Amino acid sequence: MGPHPAVAAIRLAVRRVLHDVLTEHTTHTTEHGSRHPLVLVACSGGADSMALASALAFEARKLDLRAGGVTVDHGLQTGSDQRAREVADRMTVLGLDPVDAVTVTVGRDGGPEAAARDARYAALDAAAERHGATAILLGHTRDDQAETVLLGLARGSGIRSLSGMAAVSGTARRYRRPFLELDRQTVRKACIAQELAVWDDPHNSDPAYTRSRLRHEGLPALEKALGKGVVEALARTAQLSRDDADALDSWAADAEASVRDDTGRLECAKLSGLPPAVRRRVLRRAVIAEGAPAGSLFARHIEEVDRLITGWRGQGAINLPGRVEARRQGGRLVIRQG
Repeated sequence: MGPHPAVAAIRLAVRRVLHDVLTEHTTHTTEHGSRHPLVLVACSGGADSMALASALAFEARKLDLRAGGVTVDHGLQTGSDQRAREVADRMTVLGLDPVDAVTVTVGRDGGPEAAARDARYAALDAAAERHGATAILLGHTRDDQAETVLLGLARGSGIRSLSGMAAVSGTARRYRRPFLELDRQTVRKACIAQELAVWDDPHNSDPAYTRSRLRHEGLPALEKALGKGVVEALARTAQLSRDDADALDSWAADAEASVRDDTGRLECAKLSGLPPAVRRRVLRRAVIAEGAPAGSLFARHIEEVDRLITGWRGQGAINLPGRVEARRQGGRLVIRQG
């Protein structure tokens, strides 16, 4: 008798990703001298990541790769250190090796959710470097993708925000998200079928957090008003938006050289001739290149810089995140860190 349908679904999703990793890294040799790629799973102990850890352990045994895990203690709740150790022990029991439990300090930049995310990814990047890992698997589901699209829509940040999370992202294609086409219910059923112990983070149901309110109030209200299928439609919107955003980003990268003078400065007259969507991408690239943090740069910032091109009335410098300023000077757009 075969595995439970939900278990079979998550294993298939992980198997496909692992085959991609192996194909991309057939001749890869890590700093530790092994020719077998190491794949880590980021595991919080919740249903999504425990199902992912279990599927990785199962599939890795049949493939020419090693499998390990990382759990991150954000230190935001009483007993979080003990819980991190328990999650690490569960991953070890599944057969993952190496397994790390990493403690981080969460800052305040961008709000609590963004600060925790930044600290978590920094820890995961460090773990990948430390162990010479080729890839890190993340347990984001189709439901998470739908929430991300709605959050982007609420911020009014443009088509890139609507594209949600990529199946593959990060430096050297480090992060992989096998579950983006699976719903949260399927993943939870897989945990129940395998009798996996899971931990439900109370932050996920705390109305103080925007994503929590969206999950427990916003999306159910949308489904009540519009009918079932909202999550699937939003996830499909993410993929379509990503395809469009990728094409526009490529266009902007090609166009950037054509709007600079011999000294490399941006020429306002040439910028004004570009389609708005392409021009704003060129401006965003230029601002980030001068030191503005991409995560703190919103559509309203770029719109202000764009008005130096399209609505020039002699206005002064525009102050941007990262102490970067943009000003129009002699028909050129001067962007620099002040």
